[in-house]
Amino acid sequence: MRFDVHQLDTFVLVGSAVTLLAILAVRLSTRAGLPSLLIYLLMGVALGEAGFGIQFENAEAAHSLGFAALVVILAEGGLSTRWAEARPSMKLGLSLATLGVGVSVAVVAVAGHFLLGLPWELAVLLGAVTSPTDAAAVFSVLRVVPLPRRLIGALEAESGLNDAPTVVLVTLVSTGAVADHGVLAVAGIIGYELVAGLVVGLLVGLGGAWALRRAALPSSGLYPLSVLTLTFLAYGAAAYLHASGFAAVYVAALVLGNSELPHRAATRSFAEGVAWLAQIGLFVMLGLLLSPGRIDLGTVGLAVLAGLVLTFVARPLSVLASSVVQPMPWREVSFLSWAGLRGAVPIVLTTIPLAEGVDGSRRLFDLVFVMVVIYTLLTGPTLPAAARVLGVARRADPRGLELEAAPLERIAADLLQVSIPSTSRMHGVEVGELRLPRGASVSMVIRDGETLVPELRTVLRHGDDLLVVTPRRLRERTEARLRQVSEGGRLAQWLT
Repeated sequence: MRFDVHQLDTFVLVGSAVTLLAILAVRLSTRAGLPSLLIYLLMGVALGEAGFGIQFENAEAAHSLGFAALVVILAEGGLSTRWAEARPSMKLGLSLATLGVGVSVAVVAVAGHFLLGLPWELAVLLGAVTSPTDAAAVFSVLRVVPLPRRLIGALEAESGLNDAPTVVLVTLVSTGAVADHGVLAVAGIIGYELVAGLVVGLLVGLGGAWALRRAALPSSGLYPLSVLTLTFLAYGAAAYLHASGFAAVYVAALVLGNSELPHRAATRSFAEGVAWLAQIGLFVMLGLLLSPGRIDLGTVGLAVLAGLVLTFVARPLSVLASSVVQPMPWREVSFLSWAGLRGAVPIVLTTIPLAEGVDGSRRLFDLVFVMVVIYTLLTGPTLPAAARVLGVARRADPRGLELEAAPLERIAADLLQVSIPSTSRMHGVEVGELRLPRGASVSMVIRDGETLVPELRTVLRHGDDLLVVTPRRLRERTEARLRQVSEGGRLAQWLT
Protein backbone atom coordinates (compact mmCIF):
# COMPACT_ATOMS: atom_id res chain seq x y z
CA MET A 1 0.00 0.00 0.00
CA ARG A 2 1.43 3.35 -1.06
CA PHE A 3 1.90 5.94 1.65
CA ASP A 4 -0.10 9.07 0.85
CA VAL A 5 1.51 12.14 2.42
CA HIS A 6 -1.41 14.35 1.37
CA GLN A 7 -3.89 12.19 3.30
CA LEU A 8 -1.64 12.34 6.36
CA ASP A 9 -1.46 16.13 6.13
CA THR A 10 -5.26 16.33 5.86
CA PHE A 11 -5.68 14.02 8.84
CA VAL A 12 -3.29 16.13 10.94
CA LEU A 13 -5.07 19.34 9.95
CA VAL A 14 -8.58 18.06 10.67
CA GLY A 15 -7.52 16.18 13.81
CA SER A 16 -5.76 19.14 15.38
CA ALA A 17 -8.63 21.50 14.57
CA VAL A 18 -11.21 19.11 16.06
CA THR A 19 -9.08 18.61 19.18
CA LEU A 20 -8.70 22.36 19.74
CA LEU A 21 -12.43 22.92 19.30
CA ALA A 22 -13.12 20.08 21.72
CA ILE A 23 -10.77 21.60 24.31
CA LEU A 24 -12.49 24.97 24.01
CA ALA A 25 -15.86 23.24 24.36
CA VAL A 26 -14.90 21.99 27.84
CA ARG A 27 -15.48 25.47 29.29
CA LEU A 28 -18.93 25.66 27.71
CA SER A 29 -19.94 22.23 28.96
CA THR A 30 -18.66 22.97 32.47
CA ARG A 31 -20.67 26.18 32.71
CA ALA A 32 -23.80 24.40 31.51
CA GLY A 33 -23.28 21.45 33.88
CA LEU A 34 -23.19 19.04 30.93
CA PRO A 35 -20.74 16.19 30.48
CA SER A 36 -18.47 17.22 27.62
CA LEU A 37 -19.14 13.86 25.96
CA LEU A 38 -22.37 15.22 24.45
CA ILE A 39 -20.53 17.95 22.59
CA TYR A 40 -17.87 15.49 21.42
CA LEU A 41 -20.49 13.00 20.25
CA LEU A 42 -22.25 15.70 18.24
CA MET A 43 -18.92 16.78 16.75
CA GLY A 44 -18.41 13.20 15.57
CA VAL A 45 -21.89 13.12 14.05
CA ALA A 46 -21.19 16.42 12.28
CA LEU A 47 -17.97 15.03 10.83
CA GLY A 48 -19.66 11.79 9.74
CA GLU A 49 -21.71 10.81 6.75
CA ALA A 50 -24.54 13.22 7.58
CA GLY A 51 -22.14 16.18 7.80
CA PHE A 52 -18.68 16.42 6.28
CA GLY A 53 -19.03 12.94 4.81
CA ILE A 54 -16.29 11.05 6.68
CA GLN A 55 -17.11 7.34 6.44
CA PHE A 56 -16.40 5.14 9.45
CA GLU A 57 -18.18 1.81 9.89
CA ASN A 58 -15.42 -0.42 11.24
CA ALA A 59 -16.95 -1.89 14.40
CA GLU A 60 -13.83 -3.95 15.18
CA ALA A 61 -11.62 -0.86 15.13
CA ALA A 62 -14.15 1.08 17.21
CA HIS A 63 -14.20 -1.75 19.73
CA SER A 64 -10.40 -1.86 20.07
CA LEU A 65 -9.91 1.91 20.15
CA GLY A 66 -12.81 2.33 22.55
CA PHE A 67 -11.36 -0.15 25.03
CA ALA A 68 -7.93 1.52 24.82
CA ALA A 69 -9.52 4.90 25.57
CA LEU A 70 -11.46 3.46 28.51
CA VAL A 71 -8.22 2.08 29.96
CA VAL A 72 -6.72 5.59 29.95
CA ILE A 73 -9.87 7.16 31.44
CA LEU A 74 -10.07 4.55 34.21
CA ALA A 75 -6.35 4.95 34.92
CA GLU A 76 -6.74 8.70 35.37
CA GLY A 77 -9.74 8.15 37.63
CA GLY A 78 -7.78 5.78 39.85
CA LEU A 79 -4.72 8.03 39.98
CA SER A 80 -6.78 11.06 41.02
CA THR A 81 -8.82 9.26 43.71
CA ARG A 82 -7.63 9.75 47.27
CA TRP A 83 -7.90 6.44 49.10
CA ALA A 84 -8.52 8.13 52.45
CA GLU A 85 -11.68 9.68 51.03
CA ALA A 86 -12.81 6.69 48.96
CA ARG A 87 -12.22 3.99 51.58
CA PRO A 88 -15.34 4.66 53.70
CA SER A 89 -17.54 4.31 50.60
CA MET A 90 -15.66 1.50 48.87
CA LYS A 91 -17.99 -1.21 50.21
CA LEU A 92 -21.02 0.59 48.79
CA GLY A 93 -19.22 1.33 45.51
CA LEU A 94 -18.29 -2.34 45.09
CA SER A 95 -21.86 -3.37 45.87
CA LEU A 96 -23.20 -0.94 43.25
CA ALA A 97 -20.70 -2.30 40.73
CA THR A 98 -21.75 -5.93 41.26
CA LEU A 99 -25.11 -6.47 42.94
CA GLY A 100 -26.45 -3.17 41.59
CA VAL A 101 -25.41 -4.05 38.05
CA GLY A 102 -27.08 -7.46 38.34
CA VAL A 103 -30.37 -5.95 39.49
CA SER A 104 -30.29 -3.31 36.75
CA VAL A 105 -29.51 -5.83 34.01
CA ALA A 106 -32.40 -8.07 35.12
CA VAL A 107 -34.95 -5.23 35.29
CA VAL A 108 -34.00 -3.69 31.93
CA ALA A 109 -33.80 -7.08 30.22
CA VAL A 110 -37.30 -8.06 31.36
CA ALA A 111 -38.68 -4.67 30.32
CA GLY A 112 -36.84 -4.84 27.02
CA HIS A 113 -38.39 -8.17 26.17
CA PHE A 114 -41.97 -7.69 27.37
CA LEU A 115 -42.35 -3.92 27.00
CA LEU A 116 -40.16 -3.12 23.99
CA GLY A 117 -40.65 -6.44 22.19
CA LEU A 118 -36.93 -7.20 21.81
CA PRO A 119 -35.66 -10.78 21.49
CA TRP A 120 -34.20 -12.08 24.74
CA GLU A 121 -30.63 -11.83 23.44
CA LEU A 122 -30.99 -8.15 22.54
CA ALA A 123 -32.98 -7.44 25.72
CA VAL A 124 -30.20 -8.86 27.90
CA LEU A 125 -27.60 -6.96 25.89
CA LEU A 126 -29.61 -3.76 26.34
CA GLY A 127 -29.66 -4.28 30.08
CA ALA A 128 -25.96 -5.15 30.21
CA VAL A 129 -24.65 -2.25 28.15
CA THR A 130 -26.80 0.41 29.86
CA SER A 131 -26.28 -0.68 33.48
CA PRO A 132 -22.73 0.60 34.11
CA THR A 133 -22.17 4.26 34.88
CA ASP A 134 -19.49 6.14 32.97
CA ALA A 135 -16.30 7.24 34.73
CA ALA A 136 -15.70 10.21 32.43
CA ALA A 137 -19.26 11.50 32.83
CA VAL A 138 -19.22 11.02 36.61
CA PHE A 139 -15.87 12.74 37.12
CA SER A 140 -16.72 15.70 34.86
CA VAL A 141 -20.14 16.42 36.37
CA LEU A 142 -19.19 15.86 40.02
CA ARG A 143 -16.48 18.52 39.71
CA VAL A 144 -19.24 21.14 39.78
CA VAL A 145 -21.55 19.46 42.32
CA PRO A 146 -20.50 19.97 45.97
CA LEU A 147 -21.25 16.64 47.68
CA PRO A 148 -20.17 14.88 50.87
CA ARG A 149 -17.10 12.74 50.44
CA ARG A 150 -18.99 9.49 51.03
CA LEU A 151 -21.29 10.14 48.06
CA ILE A 152 -18.46 11.18 45.76
CA GLY A 153 -16.43 8.15 46.86
CA ALA A 154 -19.33 5.76 46.19
CA LEU A 155 -20.06 7.18 42.74
CA GLU A 156 -16.38 7.19 41.73
CA ALA A 157 -15.79 3.65 43.00
CA GLU A 158 -18.91 2.42 41.21
CA SER A 159 -17.91 4.00 37.89
CA GLY A 160 -14.38 2.67 38.21
CA LEU A 161 -15.37 -0.93 38.93
CA ASN A 162 -18.71 -1.59 37.22
CA ASP A 163 -17.21 -1.82 33.73
CA ALA A 164 -15.56 -5.11 34.63
CA PRO A 165 -18.61 -7.38 35.14
CA THR A 166 -20.60 -5.80 32.32
CA VAL A 167 -17.82 -6.23 29.76
CA VAL A 168 -17.64 -9.91 30.65
CA LEU A 169 -21.42 -10.33 30.45
CA VAL A 170 -21.77 -8.50 27.12
CA THR A 171 -18.93 -10.56 25.64
CA LEU A 172 -20.40 -13.86 26.82
CA VAL A 173 -23.87 -13.00 25.50
CA SER A 174 -22.53 -11.71 22.17
CA THR A 175 -20.44 -14.83 21.57
CA GLY A 176 -23.24 -17.21 22.58
CA ALA A 177 -21.34 -18.52 25.61
CA VAL A 178 -24.33 -17.97 27.92
CA ALA A 179 -26.38 -20.52 26.01
CA ASP A 180 -23.45 -22.96 26.04
CA HIS A 181 -22.51 -22.70 29.74
CA GLY A 182 -25.67 -21.70 31.58
CA VAL A 183 -26.42 -18.90 34.03
CA LEU A 184 -24.55 -20.33 37.03
CA ALA A 185 -21.40 -20.93 35.00
CA VAL A 186 -21.59 -17.39 33.63
CA ALA A 187 -21.93 -16.01 37.17
CA GLY A 188 -18.85 -18.01 38.15
CA ILE A 189 -16.89 -16.68 35.18
CA ILE A 190 -17.82 -13.10 36.03
CA GLY A 191 -16.86 -13.64 39.67
CA TYR A 192 -13.50 -15.14 38.71
CA GLU A 193 -12.67 -12.38 36.23
CA LEU A 194 -13.55 -9.64 38.70
CA VAL A 195 -11.63 -11.11 41.65
CA ALA A 196 -8.64 -12.09 39.52
CA GLY A 197 -8.58 -8.64 37.94
CA LEU A 198 -8.56 -7.00 41.36
CA VAL A 199 -5.66 -9.23 42.47
CA VAL A 200 -3.65 -8.55 39.31
CA GLY A 201 -4.20 -4.81 39.66
CA LEU A 202 -3.14 -4.89 43.31
CA LEU A 203 0.04 -6.83 42.52
CA VAL A 204 1.01 -4.61 39.59
CA GLY A 205 0.27 -1.47 41.60
CA LEU A 206 2.29 -2.56 44.63
CA GLY A 207 5.15 -3.92 42.52
CA GLY A 208 5.23 -0.85 40.31
CA ALA A 209 5.24 1.51 43.30
CA TRP A 210 8.09 -0.45 44.90
CA ALA A 211 10.15 -0.30 41.70
CA LEU A 212 9.52 3.40 41.00
CA ARG A 213 10.49 4.41 44.53
CA ARG A 214 13.87 2.77 43.98
CA ALA A 215 14.44 3.73 40.35
CA ALA A 216 16.64 6.65 39.43
CA LEU A 217 15.25 7.63 36.04
CA PRO A 218 17.29 10.24 34.12
CA SER A 219 14.29 12.50 33.45
CA SER A 220 11.32 13.51 35.59
CA GLY A 221 9.08 13.14 32.54
CA LEU A 222 9.71 9.39 32.53
CA TYR A 223 7.90 8.87 35.84
CA PRO A 224 4.42 9.83 34.57
CA LEU A 225 5.00 7.74 31.48
CA SER A 226 6.08 4.78 33.62
CA VAL A 227 2.99 5.01 35.83
CA LEU A 228 0.61 5.11 32.87
CA THR A 229 2.46 2.21 31.26
CA LEU A 230 2.06 0.19 34.46
CA THR A 231 -1.72 0.58 34.23
CA PHE A 232 -1.62 -0.82 30.69
CA LEU A 233 0.61 -3.62 31.97
CA ALA A 234 -2.08 -4.43 34.53
CA TYR A 235 -4.69 -4.57 31.78
CA GLY A 236 -2.55 -6.79 29.56
CA ALA A 237 -1.59 -9.15 32.39
CA ALA A 238 -5.20 -9.53 33.47
CA ALA A 239 -6.39 -10.11 29.91
CA TYR A 240 -3.68 -12.75 29.44
CA LEU A 241 -5.01 -14.58 32.52
CA HIS A 242 -8.61 -14.23 31.24
CA ALA A 243 -9.36 -11.81 34.08
CA SER A 244 -10.95 -8.37 34.01
CA GLY A 245 -8.51 -5.87 32.57
CA PHE A 246 -10.68 -2.91 33.57
CA ALA A 247 -10.76 -3.95 37.23
CA ALA A 248 -6.98 -4.43 37.13
CA VAL A 249 -6.41 -0.99 35.60
CA TYR A 250 -8.51 0.85 38.17
CA VAL A 251 -6.99 -0.94 41.18
CA ALA A 252 -3.42 -0.57 39.90
CA ALA A 253 -3.98 3.15 39.28
CA LEU A 254 -5.59 3.55 42.71
CA VAL A 255 -2.56 1.97 44.40
CA LEU A 256 -0.05 3.96 42.34
CA GLY A 257 -1.90 7.23 42.83
CA ASN A 258 -1.86 6.82 46.61
CA SER A 259 1.74 5.64 46.92
CA GLU A 260 4.66 7.87 47.85
CA LEU A 261 6.11 8.13 44.35
CA PRO A 262 8.44 10.75 42.87
CA HIS A 263 6.72 13.53 40.89
CA ARG A 264 3.19 12.55 41.86
CA ALA A 265 1.77 15.95 40.87
CA ALA A 266 3.35 15.74 37.42
CA THR A 267 2.04 12.18 37.03
CA ARG A 268 -1.53 13.20 37.80
CA SER A 269 -1.35 16.21 35.47
CA PHE A 270 0.03 14.04 32.67
CA ALA A 271 -2.65 11.39 33.19
CA GLU A 272 -5.37 14.04 33.22
CA GLY A 273 -4.18 15.48 29.92
CA VAL A 274 -3.95 12.08 28.26
CA ALA A 275 -7.39 11.14 29.60
CA TRP A 276 -8.92 14.29 28.09
CA LEU A 277 -7.33 13.39 24.76
CA ALA A 278 -8.69 9.85 25.05
CA GLN A 279 -12.18 11.16 25.83
CA ILE A 280 -12.15 13.50 22.86
CA GLY A 281 -10.98 10.81 20.45
CA LEU A 282 -13.36 8.22 21.88
CA PHE A 283 -16.52 10.30 21.73
CA VAL A 284 -15.79 11.80 18.32
CA MET A 285 -15.15 8.29 16.97
CA LEU A 286 -18.43 7.00 18.41
CA GLY A 287 -20.24 9.94 16.82
CA LEU A 288 -18.67 9.01 13.48
CA LEU A 289 -19.96 5.46 13.88
CA LEU A 290 -23.57 6.66 14.03
CA SER A 291 -25.66 6.94 10.86
CA PRO A 292 -28.37 9.54 11.60
CA GLY A 293 -30.37 8.33 8.61
CA ARG A 294 -31.16 5.13 10.51
CA ILE A 295 -32.67 7.02 13.44
CA ASP A 296 -36.46 7.13 13.09
CA LEU A 297 -39.31 7.89 15.45
CA GLY A 298 -39.57 4.23 16.39
CA THR A 299 -35.96 4.17 17.57
CA VAL A 300 -36.44 7.39 19.54
CA GLY A 301 -39.60 6.01 21.13
CA LEU A 302 -37.86 2.80 22.19
CA ALA A 303 -34.93 4.81 23.56
CA VAL A 304 -37.27 7.00 25.63
CA LEU A 305 -39.12 3.97 27.05
CA ALA A 306 -35.90 2.11 27.83
CA GLY A 307 -34.47 5.20 29.47
CA LEU A 308 -37.58 5.65 31.62
CA VAL A 309 -37.26 2.06 32.86
CA LEU A 310 -33.53 2.45 33.52
CA THR A 311 -33.75 5.84 35.23
CA PHE A 312 -36.93 5.48 37.29
CA VAL A 313 -37.10 1.74 37.98
CA ALA A 314 -33.85 -0.15 37.42
CA ARG A 315 -31.44 2.42 38.89
CA PRO A 316 -33.43 3.10 42.08
CA LEU A 317 -33.92 -0.63 42.69
CA SER A 318 -30.22 -1.34 42.12
CA VAL A 319 -29.18 1.42 44.56
CA LEU A 320 -31.72 0.25 47.13
CA ALA A 321 -30.46 -3.33 46.91
CA SER A 322 -26.81 -2.25 47.03
CA SER A 323 -27.30 0.00 50.06
CA VAL A 324 -28.06 -3.07 52.20
CA VAL A 325 -24.31 -3.50 52.75
CA GLN A 326 -23.93 0.13 53.87
CA PRO A 327 -27.24 1.70 54.93
CA MET A 328 -27.67 5.37 54.10
CA PRO A 329 -30.35 8.04 54.70
CA TRP A 330 -33.14 8.02 52.14
CA ARG A 331 -32.05 11.41 50.79
CA GLU A 332 -28.61 10.06 49.88
CA VAL A 333 -30.10 6.89 48.40
CA SER A 334 -32.41 9.06 46.28
CA PHE A 335 -29.52 11.17 45.05
CA LEU A 336 -27.44 8.12 44.15
CA SER A 337 -30.43 6.83 42.21
CA TRP A 338 -30.59 10.01 40.16
CA ALA A 339 -26.81 10.28 39.72
CA GLY A 340 -26.38 7.13 37.63
CA LEU A 341 -24.73 8.94 34.73
CA ARG A 342 -24.31 7.01 31.49
CA GLY A 343 -21.87 8.12 28.83
CA ALA A 344 -19.39 6.54 26.46
CA VAL A 345 -19.30 3.17 28.23
CA PRO A 346 -22.76 1.95 27.08
CA ILE A 347 -22.01 3.03 23.51
CA VAL A 348 -18.57 1.40 23.56
CA LEU A 349 -20.06 -1.84 24.90
CA THR A 350 -22.47 -1.99 21.98
CA THR A 351 -19.46 -2.29 19.65
CA ILE A 352 -18.90 -5.80 21.07
CA PRO A 353 -22.09 -7.31 19.56
CA LEU A 354 -21.48 -5.16 16.47
CA ALA A 355 -18.04 -6.70 16.03
CA GLU A 356 -19.47 -10.20 16.67
CA GLY A 357 -22.18 -9.68 14.06
CA VAL A 358 -25.10 -10.27 16.44
CA ASP A 359 -28.48 -9.94 14.71
CA GLY A 360 -30.03 -6.57 15.54
CA SER A 361 -26.80 -5.15 16.96
CA ARG A 362 -26.90 -2.13 14.65
CA ARG A 363 -30.38 -1.31 15.91
CA LEU A 364 -29.15 -1.75 19.47
CA PHE A 365 -26.29 0.69 18.84
CA ASP A 366 -28.67 3.35 17.51
CA LEU A 367 -31.11 2.85 20.41
CA VAL A 368 -28.38 3.11 23.06
CA PHE A 369 -26.81 6.16 21.37
CA VAL A 370 -30.11 8.08 21.41
CA MET A 371 -30.86 6.93 24.93
CA VAL A 372 -27.49 8.12 26.27
CA VAL A 373 -27.88 11.56 24.68
CA ILE A 374 -31.44 12.10 25.94
CA TYR A 375 -30.92 10.97 29.52
CA THR A 376 -27.50 12.58 29.94
CA LEU A 377 -29.20 15.85 28.99
CA LEU A 378 -31.87 15.07 31.58
CA THR A 379 -29.74 13.98 34.54
CA GLY A 380 -26.45 15.85 34.11
CA PRO A 381 -27.65 19.48 34.32
CA THR A 382 -30.17 18.67 37.07
CA LEU A 383 -27.71 17.07 39.52
CA PRO A 384 -26.86 20.34 41.36
CA ALA A 385 -30.58 21.12 41.80
CA ALA A 386 -31.29 17.54 42.90
CA ALA A 387 -28.51 17.76 45.50
CA ARG A 388 -29.99 21.00 46.89
CA VAL A 389 -33.59 19.74 46.93
CA LEU A 390 -32.60 16.50 48.67
CA GLY A 391 -30.41 18.37 51.12
CA VAL A 392 -27.21 16.47 50.31
CA ALA A 393 -25.27 19.37 48.81
CA ARG A 394 -22.18 20.18 50.84
CA ARG A 395 -22.37 23.76 51.97
CA ALA A 396 -19.26 25.82 52.24
CA ASP A 397 -18.54 26.99 55.79
CA PRO A 398 -18.79 30.78 55.95
CA ARG A 399 -15.59 30.81 57.99
CA GLY A 400 -13.96 28.12 55.91
CA LEU A 401 -10.41 28.50 54.70
CA GLU A 402 -9.26 28.29 51.12
CA LEU A 403 -6.67 25.51 51.08
CA GLU A 404 -4.47 24.52 48.17
CA ALA A 405 -1.67 21.97 48.31
CA ALA A 406 1.49 21.40 46.31
CA PRO A 407 3.80 18.41 46.87
CA LEU A 408 7.42 18.69 48.01
CA GLU A 409 8.50 15.36 46.58
CA ARG A 410 12.08 15.18 47.82
CA ILE A 411 11.10 15.36 51.49
CA ALA A 412 7.68 13.64 51.38
CA ALA A 413 5.93 16.81 52.47
CA ASP A 414 3.22 19.15 51.22
CA LEU A 415 3.13 22.93 50.98
CA LEU A 416 -0.29 24.32 51.93
CA GLN A 417 -1.39 27.75 50.77
CA VAL A 418 -4.00 29.06 53.21
CA SER A 419 -6.11 32.17 52.59
CA ILE A 420 -7.82 33.74 55.62
CA PRO A 421 -11.27 35.10 54.63
CA SER A 422 -12.91 38.12 56.18
CA THR A 423 -15.23 36.02 58.37
CA SER A 424 -12.53 33.73 59.79
CA ARG A 425 -11.89 33.70 63.54
CA MET A 426 -8.23 33.16 62.81
CA HIS A 427 -7.99 36.97 62.71
CA GLY A 428 -6.05 38.11 65.77
CA VAL A 429 -4.59 34.66 66.47
CA GLU A 430 -0.84 34.42 66.95
CA VAL A 431 1.10 31.88 64.91
CA GLY A 432 2.13 30.04 68.08
CA GLU A 433 -1.52 29.75 69.11
CA LEU A 434 -2.34 27.68 66.01
CA ARG A 435 -0.83 24.67 67.79
CA LEU A 436 -0.19 22.77 64.57
CA PRO A 437 0.91 19.12 64.77
CA ARG A 438 4.57 18.70 65.67
CA GLY A 439 6.58 18.85 62.45
CA ALA A 440 4.25 21.29 60.66
CA SER A 441 5.03 24.99 60.62
CA VAL A 442 4.02 28.33 59.10
CA SER A 443 6.97 29.23 56.88
CA MET A 444 5.72 32.52 55.39
CA VAL A 445 2.94 35.09 55.70
CA ILE A 446 1.95 37.18 52.68
CA ARG A 447 0.24 40.43 53.68
CA ASP A 448 -0.71 43.31 51.37
CA GLY A 449 1.55 41.95 48.66
CA GLU A 450 4.59 41.75 50.94
CA THR A 451 6.16 38.67 52.48
CA LEU A 452 7.34 38.20 56.04
CA VAL A 453 8.86 35.32 57.93
CA PRO A 454 6.58 34.77 60.96
CA GLU A 455 7.55 34.35 64.57
CA LEU A 456 5.49 32.66 67.26
CA ARG A 457 4.10 36.09 68.33
CA THR A 458 3.17 37.17 64.77
CA VAL A 459 -0.54 38.08 64.72
CA LEU A 460 -2.58 36.87 61.76
CA ARG A 461 -5.10 39.10 60.00
CA HIS A 462 -7.96 38.88 57.56
CA GLY A 463 -6.70 38.68 54.00
CA ASP A 464 -3.39 37.05 54.94
CA ASP A 465 -2.05 34.16 52.90
CA LEU A 466 -0.06 31.55 54.80
CA LEU A 467 2.42 29.03 53.46
CA VAL A 468 2.38 26.00 55.75
CA VAL A 469 4.83 23.11 55.36
CA THR A 470 3.61 19.78 56.72
CA PRO A 471 4.90 16.21 56.46
CA ARG A 472 2.56 14.31 54.17
CA ARG A 473 1.55 11.89 56.91
CA LEU A 474 0.34 14.88 58.99
CA ARG A 475 -1.40 16.78 56.21
CA GLU A 476 -4.96 15.82 57.17
CA ARG A 477 -4.37 16.65 60.85
CA THR A 478 -2.79 19.98 59.89
CA GLU A 479 -5.69 20.93 57.61
CA ALA A 480 -8.19 19.90 60.29
CA ARG A 481 -6.44 22.04 62.92
CA LEU A 482 -6.36 25.09 60.65
CA ARG A 483 -10.08 24.77 60.01
CA GLN A 484 -10.77 24.36 63.73
CA VAL A 485 -9.00 27.64 64.51
CA SER A 486 -10.78 29.37 61.64
CA GLU A 487 -14.14 28.29 63.08
CA GLY A 488 -13.48 28.56 66.82
CA GLY A 489 -10.59 30.97 67.21
CA ARG A 490 -7.56 30.54 69.42
CA LEU A 491 -9.48 28.51 72.01
CA ALA A 492 -10.71 25.91 69.53
CA GLN A 493 -10.60 22.48 71.22
CA TRP A 494 -8.32 23.88 73.91
CA LEU A 495 -9.53 21.33 76.43
CA THR A 496 -8.97 18.42 74.05
